[in-house]
Amino acid sequence: MCRLLAYKGKDISINKLLYEPKNSLIKQSFDARELEEPLNGDGFGVGWYAHQLSSEPVVFVSVYPAWNNRNLRSLAPKVTTGSFIAHVRAASVGNVSESNCHPFQYKNLLMAHNGGVEQFWKIKRKLRERLSDEFYNWIQGETDSEHIFALFLHHFMPKAQGEYTADDIKDALKQTLKDIEALMEECGIEEAAYLNLAVSDGVRIVALRYVTDPKVKPLTLYYSEGSKYECIEGACHMIPAKPGEHSVLIVSEKLTDYAEDWRMVPDNYFILVYKDLHVKLVAARDLA
Repeated sequence: MCRLLAYKGKDISINKLLYEPKNSLIKQSFDARELEEPLNGDGFGVGWYAHQLSSEPVVFVSVYPAWNNRNLRSLAPKVTTGSFIAHVRAASVGNVSESNCHPFQYKNLLMAHNGGVEQFWKIKRKLRERLSDEFYNWIQGETDSEHIFALFLHHFMPKAQGEYTADDIKDALKQTLKDIEALMEECGIEEAAYLNLAVSDGVRIVALRYVTDPKVKPLTLYYSEGSKYECIEGACHMIPAKPGEHSVLIVSEKLTDYAEDWRMVPDNYFILVYKDLHVKLVAARDLA
């Protein structure tokens, strides 16, 4: 079912989130705690922002398991950033290939997905028919996740030419959910679709914990707020925020056993991280 991580805040070595915590994302690639199947070894990806160089992120993906990748192990301690998304994959829809590895990138935007749309093949053609030529041709892989991102881009990019906020990203994601649910109903798909998503432009993050069937529990998604995330000899936790300092971490699984560091995103809710790092929770269930 995959695992994801999204961070925005003070500059941090990505090693401190990918490797150092007790339940780090790398550990989740072979021993996820909150999945029936603990293995997420069908590739990984990291996308981080170096705003002094470009508004567009650097993206590094591989089809090899994250736990055994020498390049990632070498790179992680040497990359410092204030904004990144990382993902470890358990393939459901789509082959094991780099084009199917998250996070997906379009210009300054990144997206990662934890979940899946059952019988995606039934709605794939109809979903693609809704896309503009630009985003139809942008798709490189086979996953439901990349198609969901393309549908989001179709809704969001026409509104993103000027100033926009995290609420605009949320609204485009909400329309994307509405489209997916309509297509599932049209094509007779009764199984629940799990749609935990994280979208970032390097300045803000919008994430979602969602399942299409209101009688079913969504997959886990947690968040943590503070001034910075700190690891000392393997003991990692979020330092309480001081005025003018703030960092936000969104994860599929808690990285540590410090219960006070973590809050669950409510069922079928968005979590919005604004440019000033203010955090807001918004219900997603009303798709009117």
